[in-house]
Amino acid sequence: MSRIVIFGNSGSGKSTLAHTLCERHGLAHLDLDTIAWLPTTPPQRRPVAESQQDIDAFINAHTSTQGGWVIEGCYSDLLELAAPSATDLVFLDLPIEDCIANARARPWEPHKYASKADQDANLAMLIDWIGQYQSRQDGFSRTAHQQLFESFTGNKVRYTSNRP
Repeated sequence: MSRIVIFGNSGSGKSTLAHTLCERHGLAHLDLDTIAWLPTTPPQRRPVAESQQDIDAFINAHTSTQGGWVIEGCYSDLLELAAPSATDLVFLDLPIEDCIANARARPWEPHKYASKADQDANLAMLIDWIGQYQSRQDGFSRTAHQQLFESFTGNKVRYTSNRP
């Protein structure tokens, strides 16, 4: 049974890879974006303990099934909660230019935005945020992702391209 954690910069292809693996192998999928934020304007992070309850419930519900699971996101604090239960870790460590191109080509994500227009209105901010990946020193940074990758002792792989 596969239990996979996928992480990387925004636009690196985490959701696309997760959807592909879930369809191909019958895995359950948890996008950490869906549990990381409170429904407020402006957006505000949920307390980590609340997100942890959702992560634990997801893992418990899907570890006992034959299919397994995929958890994906960019939140190192939440990824660290899931990693001990994972069999595999995937770090999508793409060049920033590729992540920006992917973000520009991203289809509408109805679980995150009310409309494609709302999603597109956020694009300039997202591109700026993607561009800061190497220089940020927070839990969304390349530094934090690199540390997570290095500390994982199970099966792990780093991809620097998501082109076939």
